[in-house]
Amino acid sequence: MRLDVGAIRRGCPNSEIKSFRHLCGPELDHFRAAAAAEGALTVACTQQAAQFSDEAGERSEAISFVNIRETAGWSHEGARAGAKMAALLAAASIPTPDYPLVTLSSDGVVLIYGRDEAAIEAGRLLADHLDVTVMLRQIGATVPQTATVFPIVKGTIRAAKGHFGAFELAIDDYARPRPSSRDRFVLDAPRNGVTSRCDIVLDLTGGTPLFPAHDLRDGYLRADPNDPAAVLRAVLAARDLVGSFDRPKYVEVTPDLCAHSRSKRTGCHRCLDLCPTGAITPAGDHVAIDPNICAGCGQCAAACPTGAASYTLPPADAQLQKLRAMLLAYHEAGGANAVLLFHDSPHGTPLIDALARHGDGLPANVLPFAVNELTQVGLEAIIGAFAYGVSAVRFLLRAKPRHDVTGLSQTIAMADAILGGLGFEGHRVATIETDDPDALGDHLTGIGPLAAVATSATFKTVGKRRDLLRFGLSELHRLAPKPVDVIALPAGAPIGAVSVDTGGCTLCLSCVSACPTGALRDDPDRPVLKFIEDACVQCGLCQSTCPEKVITLTPQIDFRAARAPATIIKEEEPALCVRCGTAFGVKSTIDRIAAKLEGRHWMYPAGDKRVEALKMCADCRVIVMSEQQFNPFKGVPERTPPRTTEDYLRQRDKDNNG
Repeated sequence: MRLDVGAIRRGCPNSEIKSFRHLCGPELDHFRAAAAAEGALTVACTQQAAQFSDEAGERSEAISFVNIRETAGWSHEGARAGAKMAALLAAASIPTPDYPLVTLSSDGVVLIYGRDEAAIEAGRLLADHLDVTVMLRQIGATVPQTATVFPIVKGTIRAAKGHFGAFELAIDDYARPRPSSRDRFVLDAPRNGVTSRCDIVLDLTGGTPLFPAHDLRDGYLRADPNDPAAVLRAVLAARDLVGSFDRPKYVEVTPDLCAHSRSKRTGCHRCLDLCPTGAITPAGDHVAIDPNICAGCGQCAAACPTGAASYTLPPADAQLQKLRAMLLAYHEAGGANAVLLFHDSPHGTPLIDALARHGDGLPANVLPFAVNELTQVGLEAIIGAFAYGVSAVRFLLRAKPRHDVTGLSQTIAMADAILGGLGFEGHRVATIETDDPDALGDHLTGIGPLAAVATSATFKTVGKRRDLLRFGLSELHRLAPKPVDVIALPAGAPIGAVSVDTGGCTLCLSCVSACPTGALRDDPDRPVLKFIEDACVQCGLCQSTCPEKVITLTPQIDFRAARAPATIIKEEEPALCVRCGTAFGVKSTIDRIAAKLEGRHWMYPAGDKRVEALKMCADCRVIVMSEQQFNPFKGVPERTPPRTTEDYLRQRDKDNNG
């Protein structure tokens, strides 16, 4: 592998760069000296990371390890990969913030749900390690055990919920075998609606999974009973699931920012539609995310328009900070035509390694960027990357993803619309769906040169996801080849305007009270409806709340909105109290109500002075009503009193006594 140390130093000018030929062997003393010194330390080797960590011992700052061999040096373009190496080193030097943890506990209570002897054999393998119960859908000719090592029962799981350490199963057709069973099981009478609780579920039925996105449900293990190797792997995995386990709390929720609902009207439901595991549920005006079920796909955070759901592994600003460091170093080192390749570690890293070891390797202009889940990448990361100077972005997906990636597809569609509208021609953002390293290499090699921004942006990455997106869009618009003011976006985009049919609007201002972001506003001194497009998240609460149904959403991006003042949608003359002159409503509405009631309602005969009360403020209306001794029930016949139980009993006694 060739090292262009000069290019690396140009890309990382504020770092001390040292190169070696055998750092983990004869030159190990150089590493020991560097590890003993204070300050940040990055080692461009992951193969010997364990050895280096042991040699470093206790250190005030952790060591960063980065792979520049399989990702850069081992390539048919490796001699030109100096700029890429500088970019990878710069990204690795950015510290990753700590993330919160969730602790799940298991006492080893496992339910093995099967259809035949394979489930019983799995129970025998686990009986010495876990608290086993085997439940078969059909016991049939199963031979009873000579000694009861673990219970074997019959039943069908109708519904399942919960998580690792706390599963709850609803079971029908449940029956226990009698101890007197001889050559086959003799069962008690079956029962429905039985509830079973366990820590682990081992599903060997070969049927429909009990949970959506079952591969993502910790503690739920599933294998084809016709595949002995798969059953054995599931048994070995279940055997170790005893004790307490820490896992990341992938998503943090800020309820006050959530635009899900107001006054029992549903607005934004993007996260609910996208969650593959069902971890998100409505909780009044906001949503709740069960951290025990959440598998960390991140689609909720990527789609959340207000930032109420934020990803922690890492946060959006930390992720964009790494991208910024990578791309700035790449350009400083002389790199051009950068293609950013997002990938995950379980699938993407082995594929890139295989391409490096057995194929041509990654092209020198392809910058791999590992994330926990590809679906966590939001629009702000793509827009920020193009503002920082990438020419194209690719997402490396499995040929058959483990869960639905609709959220990522929506993000790519929005990015395409924005980039195309700003004059970035060609196929800029796309997915690569393959498990074949050669197919990956062919796709990346086929990406031709694409023009990037003439001068890369350098803005700092500070703030929440929406703030990052707003600033990134502003910078990209400033640097774009063909900037325009307004770009139409696909339906469901979290950016846009509202259109109001002012002819049907009565200025009731119910939309103002429902708007969670203050995009729709009123004025305490006059009847007016104002709109601030930069604050609108297209949640739809105004549309669902409007009693006249005159509001529609318009997904778009107006680059002038960030600097524009509030625009007046509708303004009318205020209604002034005819008695004290205080403004108390909308004149046209009050006049319309008075016209509809006068002479048409028994309380307001034509020409009666009571009609004037409609044109008064609330305080004056009460005073006038009191002065006139107005009785709204005068002349109304007395209602028949309701009949009570005593009335019916009295009538019955009267009838019986005849």
